[in-house]
Amino acid sequence: RTVAIEADPIRAARIGRNAAACGVPGLVVVEGSAPKALAKLDTPDAIFIGGGGSDAGVLNAAIKALRIGGRLVANAVTLEMETLLLARHVSLGGDLTRINISRASPVGAMQAWRPAMPVTQWSWVKP
Repeated sequence: RTVAIEADPIRAARIGRNAAACGVPGLVVVEGSAPKALAKLDTPDAIFIGGGGSDAGVLNAAIKALRIGGRLVANAVTLEMETLLLARHVSLGGDLTRINISRASPVGAMQAWRPAMPVTQWSWVKP
């Protein structure tokens, strides 16, 4: 079972549509702010934390809420959130990955690669 918590109703609806379109109909989308919304849920099997935050409280609450053997995946695009993920990787282990994506776009009459913001991803299974 996977639960997504999203405070913005428009983004929450988009998550639901994307899950259905990508073959993940069992995804539960909860409108609310973490960690408050997380406290009201059953024990989740997997938690995904998006890339914009820098709140250690959300990360700590997710780790605490996750069942034994459950997976936590957290993304960081900010230096502050990346610092939190690096610290958790050092203390708890798991996998740390840097994801870089570039898209082709015009440069005059030719094409060149334009990089998007890199994402640092920490994936961890609760022992």
